[in-house]
Amino acid sequence: MDHRLRLAPVVQVDLHTVRGLAQGAVADAEPPADPEWLVARLGEELLPVWADEWLVLERERWDQVRLHALESLAQRLRRDGEYLAALQTALTATEIDPIRETAHRILIEIHIAEGNTACAVKRYKAYQRLLRSELAVEPSPLMTRLVQDLTTAQSDVGRA
Repeated sequence: MDHRLRLAPVVQVDLHTVRGLAQGAVADAEPPADPEWLVARLGEELLPVWADEWLVLERERWDQVRLHALESLAQRLRRDGEYLAALQTALTATEIDPIRETAHRILIEIHIAEGNTACAVKRYKAYQRLLRSELAVEPSPLMTRLVQDLTTAQSDVGRA
């Protein structure tokens, strides 16, 4: 006789549902039916009030899944011209991990796609200040080039 406790097959675990949708977003499958719902779920921490040590690694795994999904979804929304949804999605990723460069880079790319050069430069400078104060490092050359291209283009226009 098996004496283990198990969930009934009819019970759905929300983490499993959201993880499946997140993996679909990363795989560049069909866009989710309700992107706002998915972004809201991906913005949630795993068992935030529990202090159990076994959760440390599980939280890290969940954070990586949701960061990759949010970034992929934000890029897709940007490509589709849905800039507000893309910005909100990328901002959710920066809330999860404020020093993660890819999320900030996507925000800059969204501002550029919208034609908001000043917002893109402002986002870069805020990220640069954060890295300098927290880690005493600079943004990557890839990110710096992204903004240098903007400021160089603006300087060229000003000289014309």
